[in-house]
Amino acid sequence: MKILILGGYGVFGGRLAQLLADIPELTLLICGRDAAKAQRFSAGLVGRTQVVPVGLDRSDLAAALDEQRPHLVVDASGPFQDYGARQYAVIEACIDAKVNYLDFADAADFVFGVSRYQREAELAGVFVLSGVSSFPVLTAAVLREMAQAMDIVEVEGGIAPSPYAGIGLNVMRAVIGYAGAPVKLMRGGKQTRAIGLAESRRTTIAVPGRLPLRNLRFSLVDVPDLQVVPPEHPTMTDIWMGAGPVPELLHRILNLLAIARARLRLPSLVRFSGLFYFVLNLMKFGEHRGGMYVRARGVCKGLPVEQSWHLLAEGDDGPLIPSMAIEAIIRKILAGELPASGARPATHALDLADYEQLFARRAITTGFRTERRGTAHQQILGSAFEELPPQVRRLHGMATGQTWCGTADVRRGVSIAASLVARAFRFPEAGKAVPVTVSMTVDADGEHWIRDFAGRTFESHLASGTGRDDYLLIERFGVVTVALALVVNGDRLYLLPRRWKLFGVPMPTALVPRGTSFESEENGQFCFDVSIELPLIGLVVAYRGILKMID
Repeated sequence: MKILILGGYGVFGGRLAQLLADIPELTLLICGRDAAKAQRFSAGLVGRTQVVPVGLDRSDLAAALDEQRPHLVVDASGPFQDYGARQYAVIEACIDAKVNYLDFADAADFVFGVSRYQREAELAGVFVLSGVSSFPVLTAAVLREMAQAMDIVEVEGGIAPSPYAGIGLNVMRAVIGYAGAPVKLMRGGKQTRAIGLAESRRTTIAVPGRLPLRNLRFSLVDVPDLQVVPPEHPTMTDIWMGAGPVPELLHRILNLLAIARARLRLPSLVRFSGLFYFVLNLMKFGEHRGGMYVRARGVCKGLPVEQSWHLLAEGDDGPLIPSMAIEAIIRKILAGELPASGARPATHALDLADYEQLFARRAITTGFRTERRGTAHQQILGSAFEELPPQVRRLHGMATGQTWCGTADVRRGVSIAASLVARAFRFPEAGKAVPVTVSMTVDADGEHWIRDFAGRTFESHLASGTGRDDYLLIERFGVVTVALALVVNGDRLYLLPRRWKLFGVPMPTALVPRGTSFESEENGQFCFDVSIELPLIGLVVAYRGILKMID
């Protein structure tokens, strides 16, 4: 199977080639205007696929199709918003040459309008699928899954790329091009317009039982979903899609420019694309993680329902996701599953199960969340709560007061500073097999815990976080509040500090309390292992032991 990739050495085309490089049955024509770049990229691609560099301008595609005779053309060049009067020239050339076509188009109008070629594509016996990327293929697949449990009314979603993902100049031109410009969407059951990148919302992407992303700012983007998804769900009245690039400072500057352009009726900001491209790719710091979410509100049997889907991608696997839709289609074609002839948006090209097969090979996890109920741990962990050992579930699953007793070994930090901090919070003294009693009471705001180590007690209050602490466990020790991520790994529940406040004031992340703390079960007993460390001070206190519930 011979595949011609326009923009084959670019960001998305290059990643697609990387994903397909293990398939010996393929020949990839890596095409672009710069033959030298095509040659260098092809020489560096490692795999079993045959790779051929081709210097090609998209305006010369018809001649190239006649010469190369590929089975499939993939347009990864863009920006599709800027193709002008003959924006579908590549599609027309493919239909004339009876060659199948896929693209990465992110322009809503472009993707929505491709159906005009339905009859021509059917007569030519080829398929033309547009918008074959995370937006709208993955979002559409998720919403079809959700529609099995509700009549969808409102939808919002967003994508948060890793700061290390890198972004192509063409993508930046597309984004800057609609910053401050009208964006078509459905709101209140009517087609209307909003201002691109001028509307923002905050969300925490949190797969149940996994380390969530930090709470991020998402701003409205002009993606195909806004136009092609609503017709799939007749009960839908509202849809909103955003992007959450970091650093947030640069994001907010872009928001201000978008608002200024709209209010002052300024010309397009596309002239600044190069500057934003340079700065965004220069400012690479923070966690090398990305994510995506889709949230739907609807009705089931007359009652309101809410469900959300979350995706987390670690390291270099996240940037590959936009290219995985085309990868999945090509692998299905090789397996004998050919898309039907005709031209259309790619919303029905894949199901969620198709993606999950690809995600399973990489550090990509997903999960659904429903309405939050139960204790703080149950609300935060969602479906992952059932993965915990029985005794850990028992401790954190009771919404009434309880008392547990046992023993612990305690270590204390040896520095003067560590001793002062330990005394201030009444942490236990060092010792072996120290008797321990833990009492929990439930109030309207959460859970009150009293830990008694041989007569020395210290207290804290636990609750499920909200706002920027969403999907985090908030533990308050007097004037200090720590936001903890609950992460399930094997048979252990880890508690990882993410943020902290002093007298209600957010403190620098670099000074957040540290230490490895987890809960587990051994021989039918609840086990705890807690370590509290502070930057510049080191160990303050560490205690590990077992507990049994007093009936």
